[in-house]
Amino acid sequence: MSEVDDLADRSTARIGLISDTHGLLRPEALPPLRGVDLILHAGDVGRDEILDRLAEIAPVRAVRGNVDGGALATLPMTEAIRVCGHLLYMVHIPEDLDIDPAAAGVSAVIHGHTHRSRLDRVGDVWYVNPGSAGPRRFDLPVTLGRMEVDRAGLRTEIVALAPMGQKSR
Repeated sequence: MSEVDDLADRSTARIGLISDTHGLLRPEALPPLRGVDLILHAGDVGRDEILDRLAEIAPVRAVRGNVDGGALATLPMTEAIRVCGHLLYMVHIPEDLDIDPAAAGVSAVIHGHTHRSRLDRVGDVWYVNPGSAGPRRFDLPVTLGRMEVDRAGLRTEIVALAPMGQKSR
């Protein structure tokens, strides 16, 4: 399990959630991430430089996606991070979960892969997909997520970067 600096024991933290950049870090993705304490990239990074650019904003933890090769192939398949007493678990493909999140005491599973944003609660576990922040895929909006964490719980929002109908790369 990864403990990022002092986030495990802090009373509050702000986390940026991003996935499926596929080598494109849009300029409009940067403002919603500014001011966060940690950025979690849920895979399909696409290029090393994406993580470097994100690290200029906040510490970054990332998992490997199915298109991540080269140096990105060394990223872990899963990562558990404790923030404000809550266990967050990252995996790119949700079907590749290698634990029972509820039994493991996980507060949220953060994943990518489908390019569809998701905020679902199953029992006591949140399942969060920030959506795709890279090139538009299919007819889906381009999104990322922000999560506020405190001892009482998690609050997550999906942020549209390029709404439907707007031209995007």
